[in-house]
Amino acid sequence: MRIVATGLLGQYPFGGVVWDYLQYLIGFKALGHDVYYLEDSGAWPYDPVRQTYSEDCSYSVGVLEKLMREFGFEGKWIYRNGADGKFHGGGEALARDLIKYGDLLLNISTACLLPDYEIGVKHRMFIDGDPMFCQIKLLADTDYSKLLRAHDSHFTFGLKVGDADCLAPETGLSWKKTVQPVALEEWSFQMGGPDDVYSTVMNWMSYEPLEFNGRMYGQKDMEFEKFIDLPLKTPQKFVMAMGKGIGNKRPTEMLQSKGWKIVEPDEVIPDHKSYRTFLAQSKAEWSIAKHAYVEGRTGWFSCRSACYLALGRPVLVQDTGWSEKLPHGEGLLPFSTMEDCVRGIEEINRNYAKHSRAARAFAEEYLDARKVCHDLLVQAELV
Repeated sequence: MRIVATGLLGQYPFGGVVWDYLQYLIGFKALGHDVYYLEDSGAWPYDPVRQTYSEDCSYSVGVLEKLMREFGFEGKWIYRNGADGKFHGGGEALARDLIKYGDLLLNISTACLLPDYEIGVKHRMFIDGDPMFCQIKLLADTDYSKLLRAHDSHFTFGLKVGDADCLAPETGLSWKKTVQPVALEEWSFQMGGPDDVYSTVMNWMSYEPLEFNGRMYGQKDMEFEKFIDLPLKTPQKFVMAMGKGIGNKRPTEMLQSKGWKIVEPDEVIPDHKSYRTFLAQSKAEWSIAKHAYVEGRTGWFSCRSACYLALGRPVLVQDTGWSEKLPHGEGLLPFSTMEDCVRGIEEINRNYAKHSRAARAFAEEYLDARKVCHDLLVQAELV
């Protein structure tokens, strides 16, 4: 099958963002498919060195050249500069041929708009990584709705979307469920010697809350506040690679006064390799979820947690309802209260080797990129 996956690798070549998109390419390639990458978001290039948007896309193109060469996709990628419309990498002819004659277009989180293509691809698949927000926007934004409804199949990381107790609004679409694929060969299981810290990677506030039916659905800042005293309840150390969020609203000094060690993501995880190292050096992950995921009972399960698990790092993460859909208790533990957090930390630390092995076993069973990508094709009735 000739598959083209879309993404924002050139626009945001940072830490976990790279893995979010790249592991789909790796998974489908491992299944024997002819896989390409297309980035045509309409956005002007962002240059993190100069920390500004620019007409010059040389940084984005350079990053993509290195990434695609490293992972075996040399000559099988295209980047379009939103500033001038010019194509780079495989070029315009290849991009248009893939969209006209390809077998599958994988649109990950609306990363590709395709406003001026002749679209003849046999199947268009959309993957929603931001449940609750996605469904609210579908009802509120006509252009967004038109874009998503043009797809043939719709998948979501919200494992409970459509359930009676999930508050994500009904959109008229049939949402199939999926999780983040993990290329296990890139995340070697390591039992020995991690630092004695629980960590995560997050942004204090990614964007403004959305309102639906008189209720506000917000970001991680709203959930973090519920657990802000956690370091005062346990001797366990925590390191958070935490973005400052929109408006630089992260309350750094207050967080530090509570015992949280805060490090800057652009300094400690500037690329995919340093991101993997940061996760591997941690003892386990502790993390909250976006308020909307929790309040909406969406069942969202983290792409970042998937990578921790693959490394054999136990994961203690806030329950969005995912515990109703995924096995847990060893390697993967949910929490809803401060007491859950303290008990979970004590359990992981007391039986670390058991939870470490169970974390990797969970990844092998449920997150293997080959299995996840094959399941996408099965659910879409493409195989």
